[in-house]
Amino acid sequence: MKSSGQMTLTLTDDLEQFVREQTRKGSFASNSEYVRALVRERYMQERQRDERRRALNEAIARGLSDAEAGRARPVDEAFAQLKAKLAAERSNRA
Repeated sequence: MKSSGQMTLTLTDDLEQFVREQTRKGSFASNSEYVRALVRERYMQERQRDERRRALNEAIARGLSDAEAGRARPVDEAFAQLKAKLAAERSNRA
């Protein structure tokens, strides 16, 4: 089991009351468990956001590299090809 650190939090009276109410209403055994769940949720959101940002940056880098290497085409041409492909798929389904 991972060791855990300890942290002291100072909350306004309203926030402290909110945490206590959520603990009483919810499925959390303690105020600490509730706060840990909130922090864990935010941590996962940040990790997912960072991963999406990393993937986007990689895609941009690949696109720039392709453009610099001449592996690009005008957007009008790309959209025309895409529209034709979608139209062909629709007609095949009909």
